[in-house]
Amino acid sequence: MKIIVCVKQVPDTSEVKIDNKKGTLIRDGVQSILNPYDATALEEALKIKDKYSDTTVTVITMGPPQAKEILQECIAMGADDAVLLSDRALGGSDTWATSNALSAGIKKLGEYSIIFTGQQSIDGETAQVGPQLAEKLGLPQVTYVTEFELLDDKLLKLKRELDNGYEIIKIKMPCVISTMKELNIPRYMSVKGILKGANFDIKTYNSADIGVDLTSVGLEASPTKVSKTFVSIQTSKGIMIKGDTPEELAENLLKKLRATHVI
Repeated sequence: MKIIVCVKQVPDTSEVKIDNKKGTLIRDGVQSILNPYDATALEEALKIKDKYSDTTVTVITMGPPQAKEILQECIAMGADDAVLLSDRALGGSDTWATSNALSAGIKKLGEYSIIFTGQQSIDGETAQVGPQLAEKLGLPQVTYVTEFELLDDKLLKLKRELDNGYEIIKIKMPCVISTMKELNIPRYMSVKGILKGANFDIKTYNSADIGVDLTSVGLEASPTKVSKTFVSIQTSKGIMIKGDTPEELAENLLKKLRATHVI
């Protein structure tokens, strides 16, 4: 069985800097990490590999050359192969353009049984790339997956989270699965794995290598237009309400609200 896992490098910071002209995040000089949702997706793929020795796991990402670092981490965790899509023509892509590039890259990789994606990225939180990828590859998909079971070499049984409960779904492979963090706890990198990852030959493809239409990728091709992006500025300090009991806290809160003519 061949499994592909889509991963993303995200900023490891709560201090957000924005390019006001482009409306995009400034990532230069900011330490990056493997998106936590994608780590969950990779762990589920590796659990299948642990159980079935004929399984191979390939991770793929789109980003600048330094994105190789998270691919090395994925290899250190247990992935078999890694692919980086890196080209200036891909820079500034929104979710639609990103899914165009990823789908082209995945097609170059050949046959597969499952494509795992994290539910969303912590820097964008759109949860759009997985579903868009499934649409462009013509595959069935299941999102918000919290439980995963491989029934046989053609069928999966999944539990997905809904607003008001859960849904149990059986789905045939090949398919796209978007995972929630509740699905599992990602493993740590081993010392042997770290050494392997540090010396692993990461495959790097540009836009020509994957044959993607340049009019469908990059900032100019992205239909999402950000009219304004800004970092909120705290203009006043919070007030700490003190009290030894819930009743006393409530009474002190009421006194403060009355004193400031809120009520």
